[in-house]
Amino acid sequence: MPSAATWDCDGPSVNGVSVSRDGGLLHVVLDRPDKLNAVDTPMLNELAARFGDAAADDTVRAVALTGAGRAFCSGGDLTGGDTDGAEIAANEVVQAITALPKPVVAGVHGPAVGYGCPLALACDLVIAARSAYFQLAFSRVGLMPDGGATALLGAAIGRPRAARMALTAEKVSAAAAFEWGMISHLVEDASYDTQLAELLHAVAHGPTQSYRWIKKALAAATLSELASVQAIEADGQLALIRTNDFREGARAFRERRRPDFKGL
Repeated sequence: MPSAATWDCDGPSVNGVSVSRDGGLLHVVLDRPDKLNAVDTPMLNELAARFGDAAADDTVRAVALTGAGRAFCSGGDLTGGDTDGAEIAANEVVQAITALPKPVVAGVHGPAVGYGCPLALACDLVIAARSAYFQLAFSRVGLMPDGGATALLGAAIGRPRAARMALTAEKVSAAAAFEWGMISHLVEDASYDTQLAELLHAVAHGPTQSYRWIKKALAAATLSELASVQAIEADGQLALIRTNDFREGARAFRERRRPDFKGL
């Protein structure tokens, strides 16, 4: 079996996304480590394109999604990047992952915050290092979850815990996420690379036709409302970014202080 280093990305980064191949495994890397892999519209469009390519390429048997540096994904880029149309692009990435007729494995070794949370949960398997954590931080800047987070979390952990994450924006440790049923695998930090490599090797050499039908059935059973929920989230985000609360939340984020929301 190949070592974890086999899946180190050696391709050039395009719009913050790097890809490489190892046989039937396509490795997609969120590659903006200086921004903790925060996503903007070009990056989201690039991700959707890469998953679209994977769907059309019969030689791709499985996809790994990981983050470069010390985070999986810190959410949307709030530092003034190119985010026009990001709410729609974010939905398209999640749809591309859930519709892909091949297994997608997310490797989470650090924070999966904001959009990073539904991005990971859209994958079929999520293997997380014990030091990782998940957080829906949207309400801290006066926004709401997007990317289908409310559907994905509701399906995974139920309405009460999904509401707890969305409303309180608390950090959920990888251990708690595993206990709640949010992720499929919890591993120790020291063995993360090895166990991720083993899991990727297994799915990349598994019965692809069986996987395709399993994914289709699970999506029908648990994600039938994904598109309609995403539409509500997109409408809500478009309304919320026009509010004074969001402007205050974004300022407070940049200034590293607690926001003073007025409900306006």
